[in-house]
Amino acid sequence: MKIQLGVLMDPIENIHYKKDSTLAMLWEAEKRGFAIFYFGQKDIFMRDAKVYAKGHSLKVFHDPKKWFEFGPEKTLDLAELDILLMRKDPPFNIQYVFTTHLLDHVEKAGVLVVNKPQSLRDANEKLFTSWFPECTPPTLISRSIDLLQDFFQEHKNIVCKPLDAMGGFSIFHLQYPDKNAAVIFETLTESQKKLTMVQRFIPEITKGDKRILMINGEPVPFALARIPAENDWRGNLAAGAKGVAQPLSDRDRFIAETVGPVLRAKGIFFAGLDVIGDFLTEINVTSPTCIRELDEQCKLNISAQLFDCLEKQLS
Repeated sequence: MKIQLGVLMDPIENIHYKKDSTLAMLWEAEKRGFAIFYFGQKDIFMRDAKVYAKGHSLKVFHDPKKWFEFGPEKTLDLAELDILLMRKDPPFNIQYVFTTHLLDHVEKAGVLVVNKPQSLRDANEKLFTSWFPECTPPTLISRSIDLLQDFFQEHKNIVCKPLDAMGGFSIFHLQYPDKNAAVIFETLTESQKKLTMVQRFIPEITKGDKRILMINGEPVPFALARIPAENDWRGNLAAGAKGVAQPLSDRDRFIAETVGPVLRAKGIFFAGLDVIGDFLTEINVTSPTCIRELDEQCKLNISAQLFDCLEKQLS
């Protein structure tokens, strides 16, 4: 019997054909003969404690001019699915949280939701690293400008970032003394109303911000080092960084082995660890990317590894 796969994602017509990781997953699902049902966050709803979505059956193609085709629109009881991929990109806002509450009911009905809805809520991609202090650089999370200034004076060279952004957005690099520090702290904390994160700057960023993909707590054996553009210091592909695959180092494997069992226990089947030098800086659990780059450069099929794992869970 065909596996029924649902995918909740951003508009498929707007994805980056050459880089999109969800498309790689859908190609693999198509190859395996799965029946694919596509819908967006705006399409999901609950009626009398049952969760439904208005969406389409979906076919996908290896064609940059036509990479998808919809069947007729229909409304589906999501309990009829076997697997549901939650691949909605951030922002992680209150609407995203409400969606995960609906997906709790889908999971309760017996559907394998990837990743687990409760863990999507619990595992803030920056704060989650605090559970692994042996892997992280010196870090402060606060809304107090005095505490942020003290940390800056102590470490001299720091990175400041909001807890709810992605793609390198609103990340600042400060070197002591910097007359802009006060206004940056005021901006990030919205005048001490919002928590923000500051960390000691890791100079190895020039060698790349490594993305290590994790499948059910086990690392893919190669990382994608996202090397900053010449006129930037951020290791984000969205900020113009270049992705170069490289084998995992011993330290990378230590970090993966430390974090992996917790991911597995939390039902986080697919995650991306961000590592700069010897330090874990983020754990991406919402819609990690870099499948396409690693597949191409290392002759892998990461989506096949993921679906092998998910089919095993179903059985």
